[in-house]
Amino acid sequence: MHFLLEYAPIILFFVAYKLHDIYVATAVAIAASVVAIGWSAIATRKVTSMQWLSLVIIVVFGGATLLLHDETYIKWKPSVLYGAFALTLAVGKLVFGRDWIQVLFKQAAIDAPPAVWTRITWAWIAFLSGMAALNLYVAHTFSLDAWVNFKVWWATGLFLAFTVANVLWLMRYLPSADTPSEPGAPPRP
Repeated sequence: MHFLLEYAPIILFFVAYKLHDIYVATAVAIAASVVAIGWSAIATRKVTSMQWLSLVIIVVFGGATLLLHDETYIKWKPSVLYGAFALTLAVGKLVFGRDWIQVLFKQAAIDAPPAVWTRITWAWIAFLSGMAALNLYVAHTFSLDAWVNFKVWWATGLFLAFTVANVLWLMRYLPSADTPSEPGAPPRP
């Protein structure tokens, strides 16, 4: 259900864009994001700061698109979101000495050494920064149709592939069911 809530706004945005235009699609994305946050708050009694940040950014940039009748703002929204996430991870690492990616994987009981979490954090910062730049490039170089297709299909696919690569890399640090593990111990062959 969480997966559906996470991707419903972008799917509905795409459908509304194909059936109508960027302005209807933007309004649908804003409404779907509000509903997704509301549903998450009711169902889990918890809304993450990432979800709040995403909502604020879609409301601000989507709202600017609708109020000014200018598609530029909704095109900037992904880059602002990716940049905000990259900046959050960088501040967490540089200012607070925390690898906030590790917090996201906490429930998986992954016992990777700190150096691994640091590499993953910097990989995410680089990936998010690259995605922000790529989105701006596509938004300002290609047609609106090409940007919508990039945003919905290519960007989502790149995120999925990068996430799967991270999970596969971290799987070696999952506790083994047959052998007890000490915290911080190297992975078993």
